Amino acid sequence: MINLEKVTKKYNQDSVALENVSLKIEPGEFVSVVGHSGSGKTTLVKLLIAEERVSGGTVMVGDWDITHIPYRHVPLLRRQIGVIFQDFKLLPKKTIYENVAFALQVSGESGGRIRAVVPRLLEIVGLPHKMTSYPHQLSGGEQQRVAIARSLVHRPKILVADEPTGNLDPVNSQEILDIFEKINDFGTTIVLVSHNDQMVNRLRKRVVTLSRGRIVSDVEHGKYRL
Repeated sequence: MINLEKVTKKYNQDSVALENVSLKIEPGEFVSVVGHSGSGKTTLVKLLIAEERVSGGTVMVGDWDITHIPYRHVPLLRRQIGVIFQDFKLLPKKTIYENVAFALQVSGESGGRIRAVVPRLLEIVGLPHKMTSYPHQLSGGEQQRVAIARSLVHRPKILVADEPTGNLDPVNSQEILDIFEKINDFGTTIVLVSHNDQMVNRLRKRVVTLSRGRIVSDVEHGKYRL
């Protein structure tokens, strides 16, 4: 599903974000990527969604070699990879329904499909009763759940979450984790980048640890050890 072979990313001669990283993630896995600030976690995410290009090595996502993917193909790639960030990135002047629907509208989906899909996604994240609310009327945890619903509109095979609970309290963080596990149970591959040691340890799933741009640990049923 995801295969990085000897990947290096240099921003300049004095800034090496990733160095000789090889990582394979199988379909349906739930993998946490951990490490201190500056360890290369966010760069790894950017390479997976083709926001950045490698300086060396290869990146495969499914059957796609995205190492040097043309920019015109990036939108198609991102329909296969759902992405969730720490800061939600919701449109403040659109309702919750409209925020999720917008992701379908920009890809040319029909009104009928949008009306069928959006309520179902909001049901998955537990927010069917908030369709007509606006982002400022929701808690941080609820806003992140909307962001998760939006990330699922194209039924992605992979979901990449970059510090999704960084702005949330422990209760909301646990709710987000429960949703990720439910999505993973559907067969979606989850790559979770997190500083939240309690959340990572609670999962008892595979943990990949980065330090100074290198993988220093890869444990099948691991813990956050830094």
